[in-house]
Amino acid sequence: MDKIIAWLNKNNIQDVQCVTGDHTGLSRGKILPVKSFIAEKGFRIAEGILLQAACGDLINDDDLFSLIDPRDLDMFLKPDSNACYVLPWTKKPTAVIIHDCFNQAGEAIELSPRSILKKVVGLYQAKGLKAVVAPEMELYLTKTSADANLPLEPPVGLSGRQEAGRQSFGIEAISDFDPFINDVYDWAKKLGLDIDAVVHEEGPAQFEFNFNHGDPISLADQVFMFKRMVKEAAIKHGFTATFMAKPISGEPGNAMHIHQSIVDSNTNENIFANDEGNTKAFAHYIGGLQRYTPEVMAIFAPNVNSYRRFVTGIAAPVNLHWGVENRTVGLRIPDSPKHARRVENRLPGADSNPYLAIAATLICGYLGMVEEIEPSAETTEKANKERSSSLPLNIDAAISAMESSSALKKYLGNDFVKGFTQTRLADYENYKNVISAWERRFLLTAV
Repeated sequence: MDKIIAWLNKNNIQDVQCVTGDHTGLSRGKILPVKSFIAEKGFRIAEGILLQAACGDLINDDDLFSLIDPRDLDMFLKPDSNACYVLPWTKKPTAVIIHDCFNQAGEAIELSPRSILKKVVGLYQAKGLKAVVAPEMELYLTKTSADANLPLEPPVGLSGRQEAGRQSFGIEAISDFDPFINDVYDWAKKLGLDIDAVVHEEGPAQFEFNFNHGDPISLADQVFMFKRMVKEAAIKHGFTATFMAKPISGEPGNAMHIHQSIVDSNTNENIFANDEGNTKAFAHYIGGLQRYTPEVMAIFAPNVNSYRRFVTGIAAPVNLHWGVENRTVGLRIPDSPKHARRVENRLPGADSNPYLAIAATLICGYLGMVEEIEPSAETTEKANKERSSSLPLNIDAAISAMESSSALKKYLGNDFVKGFTQTRLADYENYKNVISAWERRFLLTAV
């Protein structure tokens, strides 16, 4: 705590936003004057907030009170000195500090996404290994609209026009939003977010920001903060930023590609390759991703909208094939020197929780190495013409696959698996109560 207090004083912080991420990836917590924060050394909040869905609903009472105390007790949140950020967009000096969740016995709460990632990282540490990840985040900028029934439109850039047609990797298309891009990089530097390149993606006003590789927990924290920062920057410039998996019909979706490699903790050498080429560990890691991804698909694609991204032929993975430099497979292997040998998991959506998505891809690879699962043969052809029959490509199937996964219950915990699938189900039940424009258009008088 002394380290945090010194940091608060150095930055003349007046207010502290004490937060933790829920299953959706939203910030939940309290805002305290700095004096109160220092006096309390953390804060307390109802444990049930971790079981709140994106729509605001809690999971049903029977499941809720099988996962938390029927009295709805407080949990204790402790600040992490490695996850302190000064917000660059507030009028007075304000900090965000990410907290870890503990029960009244001092044990890490299994329902917390950050706890889940720490648990998976710990599995690697117990075997003398260290995971290294590098996320790539895609997003759309859109006109701000208060009417949710209207389709989203690209915003107007410096040119005074909306984008038209594909502008993949277009430099002029990026320049059209220079004020926004400049703020993103400036604010990221002030927050300590380690972002590298930005590219214009295929969709209108769609961008991808790449993070440099590093520790999984640090990178999950950074993505958590990045998503909030980008939304604030968009508001400043008069439009909206969205990480929805498929916000615009007929356009590519938003992904969170996760590059991952594993190194030996003692030698710091990549265990995926040596002087002879790729290792057995590398093959088994891919085999684990192929075997267990169907069981974590609800994490990679956590919302009804997520599955609209998986359309054949439109820049999205619809399979569990692997291949070198093949962007049509779900598991791409970038052509790289042995020290940088890695897997790029292209399945997670930008709408997924960064803590859980990173934990999910790492646990799949871990199980592959532990169980020595052999992968399929490399795919050297176009692979996104047909959907893989092994992937659950709707929310019902994904929830069912996760609920029945004995491996996830063993390694991530029964309570987490139950809690997470129930928050997904709460959103899905809410969705089913809304009648869409498609239904009114095609079914109103046709049936």
